Amino acid sequence: MSNSYEARLTELGVTLPDAPAPAANYVPYVISGDLVFVSGQISNGPDGLIIGRLGENMDVAAGAVAAKTCALGLVAQLKAACGGDLSRLVRVVKLGGFVNSTPDFTDQPKVINGASDFLVELFGDAGRHARAAVSAAALPLGVAVEIEGIFQIK
Repeated sequence: MSNSYEARLTELGVTLPDAPAPAANYVPYVISGDLVFVSGQISNGPDGLIIGRLGENMDVAAGAVAAKTCALGLVAQLKAACGGDLSRLVRVVKLGGFVNSTPDFTDQPKVINGASDFLVELFGDAGRHARAAVSAAALPLGVAVEIEGIFQIK
């Protein structure tokens, strides 16, 4: 059976990265009932980690691109949690977005939109979600963005 989400990824010209292994003493996701809790995914593109601080050496557009890479990591982890079958997704429930930014930077929601917009583009209405977008004084390895997610599956 063809998976419409896989086809949509192809239409969008997107290749999911391999689901990253945990970098410390935690698991990449936990399934509880029909919910998948995916650990924070850091901004990591084809050329490596996306490092920067919004309001200092990175603008909102670059931050949104970094957030989209986090969303790709979330979807890769979700796919692994679903045994490779993205059609099990019922909906994206919630994202928690963290933006490495200066104290006076206030456009965290615009940065995290890079992830939110991608998830809606990929999953349609099932991609619409609740969300938090907050500032962080620093993130692991100096990355620009980290995002965690909660997904409902069948």
